[in-house]
Amino acid sequence: MSKIRIKNFGPIKMGLIENNGWINISKITIFIGNQGSGKSAVAKLISTFTWMEKALSRGDMKISDFERYNRFRKKHCAYQNIHNYFKDNTYIEYVGKLYSFTYRSGNLKIKTLNNPKYYMPKVMYVPAERNFVSAVSQPDKLKYLPQPLYTFLDEFERSKFEISEPIELPINNLSFKFEKKKKEAKLVGGDYEVILSEASSGLQSFIPLFIVTKNLAEGIGKEFDFTKNKLSLNEKQKLRKQLLEILLDKNLNEDLKKSAIDLLSSLTKNDYFFNIVEEPEQNLFPASQRKIIFSLLKYNNLNKRNKLLMTTHSPYIINYLSIAIEANFIKSKIKNNPNLLQKLDKIITIDSTINAEDVSIYEFDEIEGSVKKLKSYEGIPSDRNLLNESLSMSNEIFSQLLEIDQEI
Repeated sequence: MSKIRIKNFGPIKMGLIENNGWINISKITIFIGNQGSGKSAVAKLISTFTWMEKALSRGDMKISDFERYNRFRKKHCAYQNIHNYFKDNTYIEYVGKLYSFTYRSGNLKIKTLNNPKYYMPKVMYVPAERNFVSAVSQPDKLKYLPQPLYTFLDEFERSKFEISEPIELPINNLSFKFEKKKKEAKLVGGDYEVILSEASSGLQSFIPLFIVTKNLAEGIGKEFDFTKNKLSLNEKQKLRKQLLEILLDKNLNEDLKKSAIDLLSSLTKNDYFFNIVEEPEQNLFPASQRKIIFSLLKYNNLNKRNKLLMTTHSPYIINYLSIAIEANFIKSKIKNNPNLLQKLDKIITIDSTINAEDVSIYEFDEIEGSVKKLKSYEGIPSDRNLLNESLSMSNEIFSQLLEIDQEI
């Protein structure tokens, strides 16, 4: 299991106050807490280190390329817009499968681990700004957007062009279709159609997340073929050689080299999908939040090595995870009873149930700059968490108002 520990980075001060500071990256990892508490910062670091380890494992980059002074901070962390989070006493350590990375005193050091087996991930960072790719015409023509948004846009565009027939969506009894000639993305209801750019903000946020997740999760193990144009092994080897020559050319800029690495990645079969999602609940009604969470869990379950990391402000997300865990417990007890399994499937799709041991939930405190792991009871996440406490606070405020009313 990969793990990370962080101190004095952005809003993070002491970091995790248990487990010697290590945040374990489980099959399902959830970060909860107030805005500005460091949830996304940690998620972005995990995404960056996972990508770096993949680049090293393929030989696209060398250890010396990453260890160059300030390269990690000013290049790779700048991509995620977290380069200004560093302080003089920042300490970051990440342990993957093949490499460990340690940042201290302004320097990054990488060590090779004695682990012969490495599984290649397809890493997708789904930014909170994703509704932008739905709401704006030709977002690829705009400048100064966050770099991860451009990457996500590329995946969304590719996923749309691979759609051959309408895709049924898990919310609002809608389906999604893409007309290639017109380059129009549309939502189809019972008796109407609407262009995605004219849809509600919730749908504009949900659709790209769902389409990209579905496409990437179902594509694991398949070889990307440049939109159906088959390449021979000899052609792939020739292209790989040409791309490596680009990487070694010191006269070319870093953006071109990054593009070459991304293209090299498309030639490699991935073993699992690491889906990192900011605020999956964004602009969605609670019932729709439940459906998108169960969809994300279902696609995460397609491959035993898949991973899902989510940041959230929604108290409903933890509750829906509890439902999925309890459903999995019940499923194990009724596995030989088709009637009860069918009844269970009507409540929650059996494909979305999850093992409690696969879930880690961490709470971020923006005041103390600390992180703590949420406790569980018989595998079910504790309801005594920051999100539920925020809900209970409204009841406390209402009680205080009633007390004043009684004094009148």
